[in-house]
Amino acid sequence: MIGIVAALGAEARTLGRTEGIDVRVSGIGLDAASRAARSLADAGVSALISWGVAGGLDPALRPGAIVLPVAVIADDGRRYPTAAPWRERQAALLGPLPRPCSGELLSRAAALDGAAAKARAFRATGAVAVDMESLAIAAVASERGLPFLALRVIVDAAADELPRAVIAASAGGGLRFGPLAAGLLRSPPEIAALWRLARRFGIARGRLGQIARAGLAAPSP
Repeated sequence: MIGIVAALGAEARTLGRTEGIDVRVSGIGLDAASRAARSLADAGVSALISWGVAGGLDPALRPGAIVLPVAVIADDGRRYPTAAPWRERQAALLGPLPRPCSGELLSRAAALDGAAAKARAFRATGAVAVDMESLAIAAVASERGLPFLALRVIVDAAADELPRAVIAASAGGGLRFGPLAAGLLRSPPEIAALWRLARRFGIARGRLGQIARAGLAAPSP
């Protein structure tokens, strides 16, 4: 059984009725992801996958691009490699889908909300994308001796600015619609940015569904 952690229910639902998996919807952030990964490890899964969307740091990556990283890295230099043979089998299963990017994935506690911050992170780390969960899942996998993969799809590109209302509304680990609405009322120009982000999230969810339909490789031959 493969354990999969997704931050949001909308990400988890793209897996459909895939057999041989145990899915946990963790909520947003490293602490939430760690709790979900430990729950799966305690349940006896044989491997862990971090599943969902990510922000682009490499300007070449557009919304819908697949990231199948060789490693997850932290701001402080910690690095957790993904399971190479498993990663290669998974890449082969993707077949006609766009070729996945295998660069490193930065995972951190706070969102990178603007293009300037993303550019600085790209220069400093060389990571191609960023998320807020994979580092914690990788750490649990390393601690428990489990193979680990991250499968992420780009939602916001390197040049995109995340609406501040979205960041504030997701600060508690979920997306709270009351604070989101209040933030948009205070800053109406962000409505257009939110609409653009929603469209791109739809693109990313569609790609996650395609990955799930292509199949998840077994962690061992």
